[in-house]
Formats: sequence, structure tokens, C-alpha cells
Amino acid sequence: SDALITYTLSFEENAGVRSVNPVVGETNDGRLNDIAGRHVKEEHVLEAIKNAGEGKVDEGSVGAGTGTVCFGFKGGIGSASRVVPEELGGFTVGVLVQTNFGGVLEINGVPIGVELGKYSFSNYLGNPEEGSCMMVVATDAPLNSRNLKRLAKRAVIGMGKTGGIASNGSGDYVIAFSANEKIRVNYSDTTMYYKTEVLRNEYMNSLFLAVIEATEEAIINSLFAASTMKGKEGVTVESLPVDRVLSIMKKYNKLNK
Repeated sequence: SDALITYTLSFEENAGVRSVNPVVGETNDGRLNDIAGRHVKEEHVLEAIKNAGEGKVDEGSVGAGTGTVCFGFKGGIGSASRVVPEELGGFTVGVLVQTNFGGVLEINGVPIGVELGKYSFSNYLGNPEEGSCMMVVATDAPLNSRNLKRLAKRAVIGMGKTGGIASNGSGDYVIAFSANEKIRVNYSDTTMYYKTEVLRNEYMNSLFLAVIEATEEAIINSLFAASTMKGKEGVTVESLPVDRVLSIMKKYNKLNK
């Protein structure tokens, strides 16, 4: 299967030692990939970790998105972000997705999947689109675990806005984390109480909207960036026909000229 690996930094309790904790998620890409072949070796994982860096995220049929299928088209890796207004904190919310799920594709309310004749139940359940969506949400807002969980739940709303239906075989999953140092415990402080700073609930609404929009855009980006893929036993999954999609958007007056 395709694995999506994220790393979070934490402190070992009472030790003050910074450690790396890997979190691994996967989606079943068995339609294109020889999923039981165990082709990914230790050296591949180490190479991927070594090559990780800052800058623009590669999107489409890359990495863990190589063998994925989304809405019947070639899926992949997608990313997007939003910055909330300065008066509400000026925080950033970023989303990375691995799209491998089904439903009826919609873009800005336009029924793209129906127009293209590729959607769940279009052939009387003969080929239902299953799969999963992995969503990673990152923010620099100082959120505790409770509000990170609330933020993660809103990412699924963004998935729903694209037409995803969380089908029977779909293992959709969201992990959210904060990179803000103000929520970290300072173990070098020898006072009696740990001191942290977290955002009030009243300021969460802008972050909720940001994660919904960013997740929706990241999923669409994964489709627009993906390329047609030929996999095991000659199985081929076509990429989203972008030119036709743009024409359909114009037809519904949902595309700026």
C-alpha cells in the first residue's frame, strides 16, 4: 500500500529530550499497485527521509500518491493553505492530502463527475469507487489537543465539498498538529507549574473555515496535478481531463474569464 508518513517533534516527559515520533498512515492502492509485493525497502524509506525539506510540495502522482485513484480518475498528493486575518491572529493552516476515494466529483458546486459520466453508481454498482483519504493538517496557531481534534473534524467537511461520500470501504483519516512553541512545555523551567499558551475557543471559527477551504482545494489540486498511470497487469487510470473540466465550469458560469 502507499504510506504517508509524518513526523512530529515532542519532549520525552521529565527528560527534556527532543525526539522524533513517526506517524504512518496508508490507503489501499491495490487497483494500480502490486500492493502485496513489498517493493518498498528500508533504503527507500531512508532516502525519502533524507530528501525531505522545505519549499514547494510536489503534487499529483508522486510519492504515496503514485498508485491512488480518486473519483474514478488518477488521484495523488495535493496541498493548499489559508492565512486567517491578522486581527484574528494571522495564523496559517496548511493541508496535505493523499486522495484515494470515491463519490461524485464537484468543483465549486459544479457536478463535474456527472457531466463526465464517471461517478459512484453510474454503472449500477458494477464498479463502486472505494478507497481512503489521508489528510494532514498543520497550523502555527497555539492549539491544544482538544481544539486540534475539532480542527481535524472540519477537514472532513472540506472533503465532502468535493463530492466525497466516505464510502463503505473508505478509511478516511485526519491528523492535525500545531507547530507553535507556546503550547510546548518548557522542561528547563524549574518553577512549580508548567506554563503554556493556548488559543481560546472563541477564536476557532476562522481556523475552521480555513481548514475546510484548504482541504477542498488540496483535493482538487491533487486531481489537477495527477497524470495518467499504467499499473499492474496493464490497468490504466486516466487523469482528470482538465480542458473538459474548464469547459464545464464555464458552462455553469463558475469560471472567471
